[in-house]
Amino acid sequence: MSSAPNGPVVNGGVSFWYSALGLPEQRPPLDGDRTADVCIVGGGYTGLWTAYYLKKAEPTLRIVLLERRFCGYGASGRNGGWLYNGFAGRGAFARRYGRPRAQAMQRAMDQAVDEVVTVAAAEGIEADIVRGGVLEVARTPAQLERLAAFAEEEHAFGGTDLRVLTAGEAAARIGVDGVLGGTWTPHGARIQPARLARGLAAVVAGLGVEIHEGTPVTAIHPARGTAAASAETPYGTVRATHVLRATEGFTAGLRGERRTWLPMNSAMIATEPLPPEFWAETGWEGREVLGDFAHAYMYAQRTADDRIALGGRGVPYRFGSRTDSDGTTQQETVRQLREVLGRFFPAAAGARIDHAWAGVLGVPRDWCSTVELDRRTGLGWAGGYVGSGVTTTNLAGRTLRDLVLGEHTELTSLPWVGHSVRRWEPEPFRWLGVHGMYAAYHAADRQEADGRATTSPIARVADRIAGR
Repeated sequence: MSSAPNGPVVNGGVSFWYSALGLPEQRPPLDGDRTADVCIVGGGYTGLWTAYYLKKAEPTLRIVLLERRFCGYGASGRNGGWLYNGFAGRGAFARRYGRPRAQAMQRAMDQAVDEVVTVAAAEGIEADIVRGGVLEVARTPAQLERLAAFAEEEHAFGGTDLRVLTAGEAAARIGVDGVLGGTWTPHGARIQPARLARGLAAVVAGLGVEIHEGTPVTAIHPARGTAAASAETPYGTVRATHVLRATEGFTAGLRGERRTWLPMNSAMIATEPLPPEFWAETGWEGREVLGDFAHAYMYAQRTADDRIALGGRGVPYRFGSRTDSDGTTQQETVRQLREVLGRFFPAAAGARIDHAWAGVLGVPRDWCSTVELDRRTGLGWAGGYVGSGVTTTNLAGRTLRDLVLGEHTELTSLPWVGHSVRRWEPEPFRWLGVHGMYAAYHAADRQEADGRATTSPIARVADRIAGR
């Protein structure tokens, strides 16, 4: 491994995932007004899955998809590659709508992991998918306490195949330094996110969906009187029976949506390819995706070319809901993530960091993802995945399909459909709140790392600030 950990790092360029593929050539922008049955705003996983399932169900539908840059430019092409069964809001849904409905949502998410793998294989999408499951580890006594509570809750929601691991069992899967215990579930897979987005976009275009890239949507208008719902762009307006918003972390850029979902930043680094002796020592032969039980948690995978790609929050939020420029992240964030890498894998502490990047994810005020279609206005949306969108987007796409087609199914009965969320506070209150929340989480992690045996009360204060 390189002994020059602080050498030049490629920072931005959308993401490491595109560095090997190259950025795609943009499809032509919209060149005038259009009419359609369905207009989808956003070319990430949500928009692409929705278009895919609608076209498969009703091939005659006229579908226009509008994307500001290129399909997969946002979180869909930048995430950690966790195809897993977690989703945002399960506890809140159980409290508000009853545990049976939340359990039904969990079963749907378990099945959605299988669905993505099945569709990718059927459509010939090569996305480096390996079904290794999800390993989450505890490295402090307080984290171990949360691990036990997490496992109990998973079992209560039907996750009987989640296994609680001893320190030795967890280390046998992945040699994380200082591991005290872990959990493993089979409902997870590693993917190369940009490959999935690129492949899915090609399949959708091949089905006859009209995709226009380089086409920013500035405003979405509801149906009024005899006028259809519409999506407004600098190059023309698309009028459609249904206009579906699938913009996730970039939603705040739409007129009137600045306080709908907060664009939370998450950053990643990718090491150089690590040598065989590192993997002989570390294991990770199952290619599990890896996480932990810290408050400011990390997430990682072993890539197809034997790197570690590792992420965390960094600078969590930019004032005024601003978003990044092509994935560039702060040097301080790179330093923090390198420290995490060294703590988890001391043998990789000297590895060269080849790439760093960042992206935004959509966070609703109550941290619950939602799907909705208002037949009166013709407007629909899905999102607010809070970082668990790789699988949730697939469930959202199938649910939006059923809602658009007017079908009452098990999917349209899930508790996230029509779930209402209040708006975020105006500035500067949301900036102060988010930065205060993550400062508290980091402080709690430091306190626990110094030997506190139970969850820090600072973290409980942060949870109250967050409104979780």
